[in-house]
Amino acid sequence: MPRAFLVVMDSVGIGGAPDADRFFNGDRPDTGANTLGHIAQACAEGRAEQGRNGPLQVPALAALGLGAAMQQASGTDGGLPPPDGTGRWGAAVETSPGKDTPSGHWELAGLPVPWEWHYFPNDTPSFPPDLSARVAELAGTDGILGNCHASGTEILARLGAEHMQAGWPICYTSADSVFQIAAHEDTFGLDRLLDLCRAIAPTLHAMKVGRVIARPFVGTPEAGFTRTTNRRDFAIAPPGPILTDWVQAAGGHVHGVGKIGDIFSMQGIDDVRKGDDATLMRHLADLVESAADHSLTFANFVEFDSLYGHRRDVSGYARALETFDAGIAPILENLRDGDMMILTADHGNDPSWSGTDHTREAVPVLVAGQGGGPLGTVAFTDVAVSIAAHLGAQATGPGRSFL
Repeated sequence: MPRAFLVVMDSVGIGGAPDADRFFNGDRPDTGANTLGHIAQACAEGRAEQGRNGPLQVPALAALGLGAAMQQASGTDGGLPPPDGTGRWGAAVETSPGKDTPSGHWELAGLPVPWEWHYFPNDTPSFPPDLSARVAELAGTDGILGNCHASGTEILARLGAEHMQAGWPICYTSADSVFQIAAHEDTFGLDRLLDLCRAIAPTLHAMKVGRVIARPFVGTPEAGFTRTTNRRDFAIAPPGPILTDWVQAAGGHVHGVGKIGDIFSMQGIDDVRKGDDATLMRHLADLVESAADHSLTFANFVEFDSLYGHRRDVSGYARALETFDAGIAPILENLRDGDMMILTADHGNDPSWSGTDHTREAVPVLVAGQGGGPLGTVAFTDVAVSIAAHLGAQATGPGRSFL
């Protein structure tokens, strides 16, 4: 009986987005960005040797067609081995007017974003005064800290001690459509932070800001500060039915792994399993063993993006790819007859590129359990429609099945 597994390798782009010239990191257009290709090139040239060495080793993904998909999208296979006929492979392009997590995931789930997201200016202050005042009011403080574009690690180092002393929440944003609030789990309180984010989210969502993100941290000024795994995203709910709804309507159970529940505001999702990427891989392996017939498991592995892409860490990204490949290999071997697993991505985040933002790229579509051969170029929405067809669910969005 059929089961489906949709695994998003967050930010593992393969270059070649036809509209990359319309998206920027600072003043530089994303034309020529290639997350996987530039990582593979750096590895081959000995420029990604921290914690690893030599050419990029991702044999399980390459066997499904990862290098061939990149060749199709950008004209280079990165030196990866050719597919061995065990998977189908192609490249997917996005139509939504954003290169962010919600845009990519919503479209993979069958619903292109129907509006322009709101982005805060890269100025200080970044936020309108009434918004800052409302956050302070909800927090019960006299003001907020930050009020700027920043990386999460940098702003904690800069403002963590002041936050602990004053008790004011640290509010910051990025090139994404996000409003992030960082607070110390002990001195401010985790529940208080989550309540604050939950309370301010409707205001941000009305502005078409995609996500309010709670960023709890621990530590001391002397020892340094570290973000915890208790991050929580409060995202705008999709404005229409998506893949998860289609599967539930057909009687199937939907499992979320990672931040899927947050991305979709739990729309059409029965249960969620969280943790770091190593833990998520164990959850995925368990669901391959135990998930019921006609179920969908929808997983996001975020650390490629959050730990290495934004920080422009080529060696770290390469290590993460090799670790993921080693973890997914036995899971692929344990798929049952009738299962389908699709491995894809939501956008790019080329760690060799300038700036710190995502990059507009095509993404791989690797299909295990459905024979071998090329798929060609497909749409993000084709992923959702193909999973619906596999599970016997009725798709109500755009796209076509590539099965």
